[in-house]
Amino acid sequence: MAEAYKVAILDLVKEIGLETVYDPGGLDKVYVTNNDINRPALQLAGFFEYFNTDKIQACGNTEYAYLGGLDSETRLERLDKLFSYRFPALIICMNREPFPEMIEAAKKYRIPLFRTEYGSSELLARGIAYLNVQLAQRITRHGVLIEIYGEGVLIVGESGVGKSETAIELVKRGHRLVADDAVEIKRVSAISLVGSSPENIRHFIELRGIGIVNVRRLYGMGAIKNSERIDLVVKLEQWDPERFYDRMGVDSEYTNILGVNVPSITIPVKPGRNLAVILEVAAMNNREKKMGYNAAQELLGNLGLEMEGTETVQNWTDF
Repeated sequence: MAEAYKVAILDLVKEIGLETVYDPGGLDKVYVTNNDINRPALQLAGFFEYFNTDKIQACGNTEYAYLGGLDSETRLERLDKLFSYRFPALIICMNREPFPEMIEAAKKYRIPLFRTEYGSSELLARGIAYLNVQLAQRITRHGVLIEIYGEGVLIVGESGVGKSETAIELVKRGHRLVADDAVEIKRVSAISLVGSSPENIRHFIELRGIGIVNVRRLYGMGAIKNSERIDLVVKLEQWDPERFYDRMGVDSEYTNILGVNVPSITIPVKPGRNLAVILEVAAMNNREKKMGYNAAQELLGNLGLEMEGTETVQNWTDF
């Protein structure tokens, strides 16, 4: 079973800028575990089947107008029924004044009430985007993550193969370090992964023979980045003369991380190879492929040959 993550409601309040209408006390102990925000229109009409009580509730214009059309007794009955399900919090949109019956029900069941200037659509977009990141499935793996020409490149390989040395050379060439040694990877959607560094080692990099250096202090704020989408996985390995390495780029390789297939390549390491330049080319070539251009395909077409590539998907554990 996947590990369940949670986010403090106070962090969401700070992120979106919510105004507290009613605080039952103990907000620092209220957590959200669902990355969705629900508009309880059906519930206010009395339909509670499939109602997920883990979700934050949002009262938009439609819900507010519906409640406003009810008499006080009916409104209290509907709100009391809704609040009895004890969801994490309710947010009122467009800075609307809460109904007295709403505050009464919130106090009865000790459920936080907040208010925002945003409409329901913008609130849901901002809130869900934030919760998606904070509650995303995640793993931490050994490697280096660096942004090269806007592409997030995750460098993996055995210890001592030269990952950190390559990263520092790339930083000198104007690219940005995200994480060294440990990379926290989050699946923020069905097709995308975002990597970052654990806070306690952020901006630090280890260079054998030199020790620990602080990249931000040595090279400035322009040399670091807190997080980056992972667009390419590069595996560095010692050159094996008996192994065949792809020289055309016809075959497509992917690494499956948290259920997302990320394009990957294997680069052999031996004296005399400028890995920083090679990774720059790999990043730009990967961007071209995403835009629909494949140099190997064009070359083979110029030679009158057909491109018959293969697709290989490796699990992360294979690395």
